[in-house]
Amino acid sequence: MTREVDPISLQIIGGALHSIAEQMGNVLYRMSYSSIIRESQDLGAGLFDMDYNTLCESDSTPMHIGSLPGYLRGIEKSVPKDGWKPGDCVIHNHPYFGASHSPDIGIVMPVFFEGELVGFSANTAHHVDIGAATPGLVIDIPDVFAEGMLFNGLKLYEAGVRNEWLWKYIRDNTRVPSLVMGDLEAQIASAELGVQRFVELMETYGKDTVLQATRQLMDYTENMLRREIAKIPDGDYVAEGFMDDDGRNRGVTLPLKVTVRVRGDDVEVDLTGSSAQVPTAFNVPFDGSTKVACFFAFRALLLDTYTHEEYIPQNEGSFRPVKVTAPLGTIFNPISPVAAEARFSQIQRIVDLIIKALAPVVPEKATAGNAAVLSFASYSGVRPDGDYWVFLEVNEASMGGRPFSDGPDTVEELMRNTRNNPLEDLGMHLPLICDRYEVRDDVPPGAGKFRGGAGVVKSQRYLTPGFMTHEADRHEDAPWGVFGGKPGHGGKLEVRNVNTGKVRYEPAKFSGLRTEEGDVITYYSPVGGGYGDPLERDPAKVLDDVLDGFITVDHARDDYGVVLAPVDDGYGWALDLAATARRRTELAAVAGG
Repeated sequence: MTREVDPISLQIIGGALHSIAEQMGNVLYRMSYSSIIRESQDLGAGLFDMDYNTLCESDSTPMHIGSLPGYLRGIEKSVPKDGWKPGDCVIHNHPYFGASHSPDIGIVMPVFFEGELVGFSANTAHHVDIGAATPGLVIDIPDVFAEGMLFNGLKLYEAGVRNEWLWKYIRDNTRVPSLVMGDLEAQIASAELGVQRFVELMETYGKDTVLQATRQLMDYTENMLRREIAKIPDGDYVAEGFMDDDGRNRGVTLPLKVTVRVRGDDVEVDLTGSSAQVPTAFNVPFDGSTKVACFFAFRALLLDTYTHEEYIPQNEGSFRPVKVTAPLGTIFNPISPVAAEARFSQIQRIVDLIIKALAPVVPEKATAGNAAVLSFASYSGVRPDGDYWVFLEVNEASMGGRPFSDGPDTVEELMRNTRNNPLEDLGMHLPLICDRYEVRDDVPPGAGKFRGGAGVVKSQRYLTPGFMTHEADRHEDAPWGVFGGKPGHGGKLEVRNVNTGKVRYEPAKFSGLRTEEGDVITYYSPVGGGYGDPLERDPAKVLDDVLDGFITVDHARDDYGVVLAPVDDGYGWALDLAATARRRTELAAVAGG
């Protein structure tokens, strides 16, 4: 039996593991060709042991937290543990064999030390086009086979020799081969670096010591999360909401229900009562996405790095106390071959509903309703020479008000954390021009002692005819207020042609929309709900919001009870404290019945 690793060595090895994962992620995004990886950093990378436990992970987008173990378990059905050779490289993206969704292609390489298989180096990255029914993204499709290329544990390299026929197959079945093949090369380089660094770590400290350290680090993280869960009173906590539609059957909402069961230092997230699976791609792979959303929610709520003085290793330990239940045949646990590519708005809503359910018992950690969606847009077209161009864009949104501060404006919230794309990069390479990129100002943030965050407005103009697919939601179910705060507002999407002046509104999600030269697509994200009674908000902050253009003078008076008087001081408005006191007394009396 291996002796326990001393605390100092444990800290050093833990830091080295995190550094390896960060290096893997950096190599991947710096070498990639497509903007969704190179700029947005829609990726994840890490090292794994023989039981597919996460030993470390890159500080990338949280949507990849905990997904790679599912990939590894899916790959094992095709490549058993005794089927690996040094120099192997497996490609995998099948949503019914552990993948998060089909565009997130996983690359896995085995780690051998002194001739023995000791673990795996792996990463995932979102690919711009895998030859699906519509360019870039898909929504209204009949089954999983319309999602494009499906790789179920295939050896892209075997013992260091590349499978040229598989390489050719991939190149020939994407609309943008230069981007996809370049991104795959970056993924392979990232995984190779992980193998090299893991071996070097074992050469430095010894295999047994390193593996023992990983076990202790996982136990440490698990114990930290269990300690926090145990502080929550035992009980069943329920929250509900709905999605707008499935992308085909308009006007038919999809119910969402989350029950959080806390028992001692264990927690279960039960999604029973949520919608049955739908006939489009608006379903969620259970292992690679549904479970991952629940893992993330508790790590974000209870193990936030900036609220703990202790070091928190990022590993499998944070997944162990969380059980996830979703009945087979529902939107969060679909049955093959139903499609499951457009899954991101749903997992955002799982996280948001977990927060809503637990808010009464962890008010100091909860937020009001967040935007909790993903505006994922695929812009595409065909150049005069016959080549496709495809551009994937993630639009920011907003968070709800927080216990001690306002909700952040125009941010990537909850499970996202992707970066935006520089407009200069867009204009240099694609026939698109960004006409507007601003804070949303047509509706106010949710009022509260701490207001919700303001959303984003972004307008993209087509310079040539093209296509568009848009994956989003929450035009109908606005983010909620909490503890007396008021709700925010849902999103909307406008199409206006600058040549004809015609304007129309589209639903949150649609597939393969034909666009004309001069069409301007404008997305307005949801805005966050308010936290706490608006009448308790500092009047000076209300004045600042008026001066900054977040709210109007009427809104200040009607929702916050703050009365402003016009002044000629360069700002235009000043507080009338006496009138504010009277107005707040009136509103409090009305609220009290």
